[in-house]
Order: sequence, then C-alpha cells, then structure tokens
Amino acid sequence: MRLLLDTHVAVWSVSSSSRLPKQIFDTIADPDNDVFVSVVSLWEIAIKNRSGSKDPMPFSAAVGAFRFTEFGYTSLGLLPTHTFRFEGIPSLHGDPFDRLLLAQAVVERLTLVTHDAALARYGETVLTF
Repeated sequence: MRLLLDTHVAVWSVSSSSRLPKQIFDTIADPDNDVFVSVVSLWEIAIKNRSGSKDPMPFSAAVGAFRFTEFGYTSLGLLPTHTFRFEGIPSLHGDPFDRLLLAQAVVERLTLVTHDAALARYGETVLTF
C-alpha cells in the first residue's frame, strides 16, 4: 500500500504518541508499505508553530523533516498538478492543508491516512481512524 500521512498522523508516528492506534502504527511500520509525508505538512508545522496556534506542534519543521527521513518516509513535493487537482475538490472540509494533501493523494494514487473523520466524506482515497 502507498500511504500519505496527514500532518498529525506523521507527527504522532515519529513522537511515540499514544494518539496513534496500534493498527495504524503497524500499517505505517509495515515494510511492504511505502509511506510519504508531504512538504505541505512541513509547511503546516511551520505555520502552526509560528502563529501561536492553540495546537502547536511538538517540533519545528526542520526537526520534522529530519525525523520523517530518519523513519524512512519519502518526502512528497508540491507539484502544479497537485494544485490543479486541489481546485476541483469540493469544500466538504474547511482546512486547505487537508484538502491539498487529499489532492496529492488523488494525483499520486496514495491513501491519505488521517484522524480527521470529516475527510472520510471524500471517499476511498482516505483511511480514517
């Protein structure tokens, strides 16, 4: 399986968070699966940390990039085709970061792994827990 981790799932997966269910952790850790983390998630981490968000991240974008690489995740850049697909995604979810991650998952034929139940409304491209 080819997985794209949403920002919180990526952060939880490298920070020993109890918020990540064992089944999802095992799926991410399965060597038969390819795991991707988007540069969009690094951007979201940087913005949340910089803006004084009520939900700050436990580390900086730079540390996140290092940790994601250390865990063997593949970095997914942002391409024009991702933004073109983003324009066609209905606004069923208000968070533009999540919709951009969904657009990347659709274009790259990845399964978006998320804790956000609202994203499940987008269909089979999304794995929620």
